[in-house]
Amino acid sequence: METNILMACHGNIRRSPLAEGLLKNKLYSTHFHIDSSATASFHIGKSPDHRSIKVAADQGIDINLQKERSFKVEDFSLFDKIYVMDRNNLKVVKQLAETPE
Repeated sequence: METNILMACHGNIRRSPLAEGLLKNKLYSTHFHIDSSATASFHIGKSPDHRSIKVAADQGIDINLQKERSFKVEDFSLFDKIYVMDRNNLKVVKQLAETPE
């Protein structure tokens, strides 16, 4: 059984792509599907920030092929776990939720 995990930050170009890359590096790909998203739509389709790419590369992790996408309401049903990078993003994600759970 696969566990679906989503990382979310404001622009999906720095923190959440890095978190996605780190988790993909640490967890078995056959047991987990990991993705990242943005709570704001400033950078749709763009690659992660060059600083995040460097930090990941310094750890032997390649996040170059990731592309920014926006968080969507459907993500609540697609993902088993959703991790946000700070309180502001948590507030935005909670506002999109259809139920308090």
